[in-house]
Amino acid sequence: MNQPPALPANITVLERGWLSSNNILLHGATPEEGAVLVDTGYAAHVGQTLALVAAALRPRENVRLIANTHLHSDHCGGNRAVAERYQCSILIPPGEFSAVEHWDESALSYQVTGQQCERFSPTGKLMPGQTLRQAGREWQIHSAPGHDPNSVILFEPETGTLISADALWERGFGIIFPELDGHDAFTEVRATLDIIEALRPRIVIPGHGAPFHAVQAALITARERLQYFQREPGRHALHAAKALTVFHMLEIRQSSMEDLKEWLLRIPILISVWQRFFGDEPISEWATQLVRDLVQAGALRQQSTTISVRET
Repeated sequence: MNQPPALPANITVLERGWLSSNNILLHGATPEEGAVLVDTGYAAHVGQTLALVAAALRPRENVRLIANTHLHSDHCGGNRAVAERYQCSILIPPGEFSAVEHWDESALSYQVTGQQCERFSPTGKLMPGQTLRQAGREWQIHSAPGHDPNSVILFEPETGTLISADALWERGFGIIFPELDGHDAFTEVRATLDIIEALRPRIVIPGHGAPFHAVQAALITARERLQYFQREPGRHALHAAKALTVFHMLEIRQSSMEDLKEWLLRIPILISVWQRFFGDEPISEWATQLVRDLVQAGALRQQSTTISVRET
């Protein structure tokens, strides 16, 4: 088995399960400088996030800043709690700054995806084209639309370190959410992959999964996956529906079949997926088959009428 690559000095990665994104601590050059925390995990895991961050901080070190790569709930659900604990500022990508300031849930993703996020107050923007300075290094901020139209990635050229969020994983990338609503974003994913390749990172810290250094292999895998989804957009939509269902089950752990179906039938983005790609069959039958497919694949377990998440 390949060993994970050694991280550059002053970086700690707290690798999380799929429900919570990885937390990345960019330590200060001195304890007095304070650390930057990139992404804060899911709302249901706030207690765990606070404990992990506290254990990873160096003696006398504080969190001076939260930086969010994007505002999906698994990346910013801990913002409020961490900001209150450390009295720190929060920087977010500019695209949804106004929506967060006014907590416009119709403009944010939590309601449409059936996810949770405690209200928080941003204090500034991570502007593409600018840099974030930490420990004497300049982290470049790059726009990375596709998975989320407002996402950014962070790149430190001296060490070749890329914080890629959900724009690039070792074996793919995150759901391309705009495509589920009929907006072309496959081309944006391709453009973001091209940006990443042009940066020539030596190590990638993804939003989910372990850091990796086989960047070219990951890009090849991502492009092959993108081409497949472009040829078969219904496959991407079904993959997204299944992923969001498992995400929900990871949160609640257990449900009756009827309650899970009821959830599926009231989540706007899943209704949109059904209407656009599977509307020739009754939505109730589609939802039932989706859950059965997840059980057959081993992602969920069924005992009589009870559905539970697979323990890992």
